[in-house]
Amino acid sequence: MQLILMIVISYLMGSIPTSIIAGKMLKGIDIRTVGSGNAGATNAFRILGPTAGTIVLLIDMAKGFIPVVWISQLGMADGPAWEPIIYQLIAGLSAMFGHIWTIFAGFKGGKGVGTAAGMLLGLTPLTIGICLLVFIVTVAITRYVSLGSILAALTFLIVTLVRKYALGIAVPDALLIISIFVPALIIYTHRANIQRLLKGEENKMKFGKSTS
Repeated sequence: MQLILMIVISYLMGSIPTSIIAGKMLKGIDIRTVGSGNAGATNAFRILGPTAGTIVLLIDMAKGFIPVVWISQLGMADGPAWEPIIYQLIAGLSAMFGHIWTIFAGFKGGKGVGTAAGMLLGLTPLTIGICLLVFIVTVAITRYVSLGSILAALTFLIVTLVRKYALGIAVPDALLIISIFVPALIIYTHRANIQRLLKGEENKMKFGKSTS
């Protein structure tokens, strides 16, 4: 029961529709009807402005971080004799699924990048720091947030593989599997963005401005 409770609480936390709430509170709009139509931090940044967008992103990250660091302990307390990282990954992925397929907004949420970043921050902060650097540099140069997100996700896989096979650092098998699964999921949620990137039709981020 504790394991099920851990999954449910993590999913519900991930399901909190941060950008939708922010849009209604700040501008009285449904953010899914403006901009890209996505209920994520990028659209919040574009529509509500950089301050609101940053707050939405930080909350989305917390939605992934808190399940990994604290809620996962529910499963550990009365679950199978698994390694702690297994419970952390289950809790983090449950939150990530909640963010992408939120029960509070017709199972249509964001693209999972912020929540995934929070989850991985709780698991492997050094690796996620490298991914963040790749994201910042990519967005600064190209102005494509989607491209930055995809490359950051792939960087997570590359860094994990380098740590395990090139540097000989002990990496749990579960984390190695997740390093493949998470980038695949991020690429899946960005499939429409990838098509627009290939056609040269993807929207570029304009920093310091918001639209309504």
